[in-house]
Amino acid sequence: MRYPFVVVAVLLSVVSSGRSAESWRPLWNGRDLSGWSTWLARPHASSVLPGEARDAKGNFTQVLGGGRDPLAVFTVADVDGQPAIRISGQVFGELRTQAAFSNYHLRLQFKWGEKKWAPRDKPETPRDSGLLYHVHAESGAEGRTWSRSTELQIQERDVGDLYAVGSFVFVRSALRVGTGKAGARAIFDYDPKAAWNVFAQVPGAEGRCVKQPDNEKPTGEWNTVELICFGEDSIHIVNGKVVMRLHRTVRLDTPTPQTVTSGPLILQSEGAEIFYRALELRPITAVPAEWAER
Repeated sequence: MRYPFVVVAVLLSVVSSGRSAESWRPLWNGRDLSGWSTWLARPHASSVLPGEARDAKGNFTQVLGGGRDPLAVFTVADVDGQPAIRISGQVFGELRTQAAFSNYHLRLQFKWGEKKWAPRDKPETPRDSGLLYHVHAESGAEGRTWSRSTELQIQERDVGDLYAVGSFVFVRSALRVGTGKAGARAIFDYDPKAAWNVFAQVPGAEGRCVKQPDNEKPTGEWNTVELICFGEDSIHIVNGKVVMRLHRTVRLDTPTPQTVTSGPLILQSEGAEIFYRALELRPITAVPAEWAER
């Protein structure tokens, strides 16, 4: 009687494994930006854009908006023998999936390019981009540069940080020693054993929680970022290491608080050249066992 059970167990294992492997699907087709939408803010005054209105000081007066990309901020390039999305960073903006997602495991690879643009072009300024998820506003709404969402920060030495972008988010975290006193800015580090704190971009707070540990590879190498969203929970993973667990994104733009568990995804253009490749996503019915909290 033991043998049928063993056979069934093996078959279930094979089926389960097969489903897991087959369920990954490309988030990007590797050829063009079909399935994605673009939105760009006002270009920096140093940009050359004949015909675009400027004020008396030479600053552009209008955002470029959706579907207009005269400076080719978002393109496709061949990098290291593979297709990649190139984001030049020249104008702040968003590359957004046209589809919305919930209960998923996302993974992608990124690599920094060489170019940096004003106003973030100083040598000491870190290269910056970002992955926005649980997006719950239209691009450019309320005059905002970044859509209301939760951000998995992609910035040199800060990959995996949280920014609560026009929302608030709960993370177990601890106040860094020596910060938050005598007018000094408070810095909170992720600590899975600490108490829950709420993060929001409100007066006196930037809505940031610092990931732990730092698991980013040196600039110029490809990094793998994974994001798991299931129910009200999300997990930031950098190069195979959990760097933050988060709980509950809550809207700040509604009369009463509303939890957000789904939405489009956005890749940011934020002053630095960056390449993204191997973007893929799979639906999940539970947090994958290897990433489940123990």
